[in-house]
Amino acid sequence: MSTTSRQVLTNSDYRFKETKTIRRPFRAQAPQKDGPRANQDIRVPEVQLINDEGDNLGVVSIADALAMADEAGLDLVEIAPNSVPPVCKILDHGRFKYQAQKRAAEARKKQSTVNVKEIKMRPNIDTHDYEVKMRNMRRFFDDGDKVKVTLRFRGREMSHQNLGYQLLMKVKEETVEIAKVEAEPKLEGRQMIMVLAPTGTK
Repeated sequence: MSTTSRQVLTNSDYRFKETKTIRRPFRAQAPQKDGPRANQDIRVPEVQLINDEGDNLGVVSIADALAMADEAGLDLVEIAPNSVPPVCKILDHGRFKYQAQKRAAEARKKQSTVNVKEIKMRPNIDTHDYEVKMRNMRRFFDDGDKVKVTLRFRGREMSHQNLGYQLLMKVKEETVEIAKVEAEPKLEGRQMIMVLAPTGTK
């Protein structure tokens, strides 16, 4: 035997070492405020200042600008953050936000899309069905939607296209005070189509 003693491995040598996972504490993102920065949220050394009378006071330190806003009982609001230095104005922040929201709402209203509703008729439509269709049409106009009136001809009805045309002219006459013709009656295959738009719609 070798003079070197033989090493004996015990069960403890085969045990796996426990590993501990250190988890970082969860940090929630700070909520972002809507609208321009104001007062203490404006973190720049100096600003281009406009007072509450609309006068440009030039470049002043942020401390002086905040002091002047406080003295006037108003807020310091950043109105041009990309300028160097940023342009700030002394004003009522609450009123400023309200007016900005009002302008945005008016802009969205002007950009609202106009839907096109379809009213389907037959050349030989009966009086009751016609009145129902006309009531629906007037409701669409009240909502600001356009209306596509579609007449469908079947079989021998194609030989009486004049009846369909007369029906569309009747619709036109009965809606003349609330709608205008955007597309005159036109035959497309077995359909005659007319498009009406509420008065005032471009």
